[in-house]
Amino acid sequence: MKNMVEIRNFVLREKNGNETGVFTGHQPRQAALKAANRSKGTKSKPVELKLRERGTKKIHVYKGWTETVAAPKNKPKWMPAKINKPNVKKVGVELLDKI
Repeated sequence: MKNMVEIRNFVLREKNGNETGVFTGHQPRQAALKAANRSKGTKSKPVELKLRERGTKKIHVYKGWTETVAAPKNKPKWMPAKINKPNVKKVGVELLDKI
């Protein structure tokens, strides 16, 4: 059996340090895509997403936005013709002095 990678929890941090919303994923990028999908960022004005991994002092920093794109050709019937596609670009990793 293949070694299963455990799902990690990432907390979205606001500019003032408040932590709201928990996003899960195997990688920080996966959680960042989920957070970006809920953001109001656009490609010309991306929003900054700071995700702290629970149990660590690491903060993963991303620029995130969504774009409205055409749905794939093999989409299910219930899916609309246009969908929101999240995008993220990693800016870096910060370390928190204290939790």
